[in-house]
Amino acid sequence: MTTLSTLAAQRCIDALNAAGPQRSSPLSTVMAIADTLESSRQAWVIRGLSRSRRAGTWPSWFARNTPEKPLLYLHNAQSSVQLCALSAETAQRGILCNAIENQPSPWPKGTQPSLPLWLASHPHCTPYDPASGEETWAIVLAALRALYVDSKPGFYYLALHDRDNGMHLNAQDCEDALKGMYPIRRGHAGSVRLLGAGRAFEEVVQAARLLEQDWKVTAQLWSCPSYTRLAREAASAERWNRLHPVAPKRSCHLRNCLAGTVTPVVAVTGYPQAIVDQLAGYVDARFVALGAGSVQAGAPSRYWIVVSALRALADEGRMGTRQVEEALALYRL
Repeated sequence: MTTLSTLAAQRCIDALNAAGPQRSSPLSTVMAIADTLESSRQAWVIRGLSRSRRAGTWPSWFARNTPEKPLLYLHNAQSSVQLCALSAETAQRGILCNAIENQPSPWPKGTQPSLPLWLASHPHCTPYDPASGEETWAIVLAALRALYVDSKPGFYYLALHDRDNGMHLNAQDCEDALKGMYPIRRGHAGSVRLLGAGRAFEEVVQAARLLEQDWKVTAQLWSCPSYTRLAREAASAERWNRLHPVAPKRSCHLRNCLAGTVTPVVAVTGYPQAIVDQLAGYVDARFVALGAGSVQAGAPSRYWIVVSALRALADEGRMGTRQVEEALALYRL
């Protein structure tokens, strides 16, 4: 059955497809998407930047009264209390985009530690931390289809930073990015696999350059817009296999991407390490999780990523510990 919401969402999707993806930062891309949707008059675009904890101060009364239009909400929320209030006011529907990472803050990515944990544990939330504008564009389009065309419950959350890394995605990359991860160069093997999300992916790219330049170690790069979505699908597949012990086993996107080799995996996030720890039980190789607080107060630097990769290779017997010691001295860690 076609509803007003479905028609509005399809017109939004058509308008965005006509405009095309943005090769810019996630924040700039969402602002361009917001402008396009406002021009189409087929969506509610709310630029609500309140930092108050009181739900009544969020300009979201419209969400309960006008459900026929998709909702794109631009906000700055640093705590789970604020985001909980916002999601409750919007009836846990819509696309919530958080730009707090671009504001001065003592917290990693501008948010208190409770917020990413709340996102990961919230059953109605699909959280993303895109690294590029094209990832962001693909995620917003998918959210419009899922929430308003297919009428799936819940809300999407995007963490936005304002750095443009110039990444380009093909159709397969977009599809895999929505599932949680995709390779930067398909078919490229390496001695170590480096995974990164959001703004931290830039440090992962630089770490790969240093590994090859200083240590002659090649790295396979993966962008991971949603560690949480990867972990949820992996847990769901594992539960199904447990309940159906004689049926053919179900796989998941994470295992499909990382299967076939025991090459060490180093996964990096700008959030606390617990966000990446969600993957640990589903990776059939030596796994190193790095996040804010793992090796330094903020997000891991490219130098710590290099050292962690070298240590993983040393633990596998693929190089000596001497190179790890040399790296610590070279990078003054």
